[in-house]
Amino acid sequence: MDVTIFHNPRCGTSRNTLALIRAAGVAPRVVEYLATPPTRAELAGLGARSGLPLRDLVRSKETLFAELGLDDPAVGDAALLEAMVANPILINRPLVVTPKGVRLCRPAELVHEIL
Repeated sequence: MDVTIFHNPRCGTSRNTLALIRAAGVAPRVVEYLATPPTRAELAGLGARSGLPLRDLVRSKETLFAELGLDDPAVGDAALLEAMVANPILINRPLVVTPKGVRLCRPAELVHEIL
């Protein structure tokens, strides 16, 4: 099975999700998105395929989220995408891509839905 995880090794949920994927016998492609961030088009595609509002893919717990004014509900998807491309730390994690879809795996167990 072709599986990609957008991973932050410092994040416990991301590490747990990766472990669940491997425990299922899958060797995923691991993208450490802080070092190799997705493009604007890739992020938009991940958002569309996840079925979630783009705002759900932004990591609102990051200090930068409020500093950039992204906590204002009037900020649209284009501005959110630009902020995530410019500041990959704002990308919520882990995002997992399989032939069955895209999931933001928070909690980690959500990965089972697409394996």
